[in-house]
Amino acid sequence: MSDQAIEAPSFSGRAAVVTGGAHGIGAATAGLLRSCGAEVLVVDIDAIDGGMVVDLADPAAASEGAREALQHLGRVDVLVNCAGISRPNRLEALDLDVYHLTLAVNLHAPVLMMHVLGSHMAASGYGRIVNVTSIHSRLTEPGSLAYDISKAGLESATRTAAIELAASGVLVNAVAPGFVDTRMSVVDGHNELDGAPFRSFYVDQGRLPVQRAAAPAEVAHAIAWLGSSANTYTTGQSLVVDGGLTARF
Repeated sequence: MSDQAIEAPSFSGRAAVVTGGAHGIGAATAGLLRSCGAEVLVVDIDAIDGGMVVDLADPAAASEGAREALQHLGRVDVLVNCAGISRPNRLEALDLDVYHLTLAVNLHAPVLMMHVLGSHMAASGYGRIVNVTSIHSRLTEPGSLAYDISKAGLESATRTAAIELAASGVLVNAVAPGFVDTRMSVVDGHNELDGAPFRSFYVDQGRLPVQRAAAPAEVAHAIAWLGSSANTYTTGQSLVVDGGLTARF
């Protein structure tokens, strides 16, 4: 990540819920929003100080977690749906348990969070929702069936929610990262970003124009702008943050 300072928008007086905020992009986002003045409640399956432990794979728990978050904060102005999992799952050897688990966490939980908290925002006349999808919402690779479906579905849900909530002062957008240096990059104990295939294909051959993976904080800044009051007119969009990966073939 560049050492150049990035000016972040103000969240003074705002209350935010960040799912998946114990690690990676979610943790970077929660920290950034706090530093910008927001009161932030992290919702994650892993316990952290001041956070709420919720198993988002359970639809009932996800809905109840959203209601408890609202009760805890008193109001919610910003929702960042960042929780996600990725498990290899090929079509010809489809593992239904993995398939359903991936959709439950990556797609159904964000929709349920938007249902509860988006309705609250609409009633209050203000809100910002940012769903963290992936470049996998439009592109793919072998073994990513469930993940691809979940992210494509969440991108579509973002557009629908944006249309339905816009008249109530609620803006809904997505951020679609490419390669990011988080624990999701570790597959079977190996960080794919440290491997020869990544360096050879993506860096040395120029497939990834910026020639490196993103730091979580770089994605967090994109989320923060879309989730701030500085964003007054952008809704129903997907902001790709991928170092130029999808700009070329």
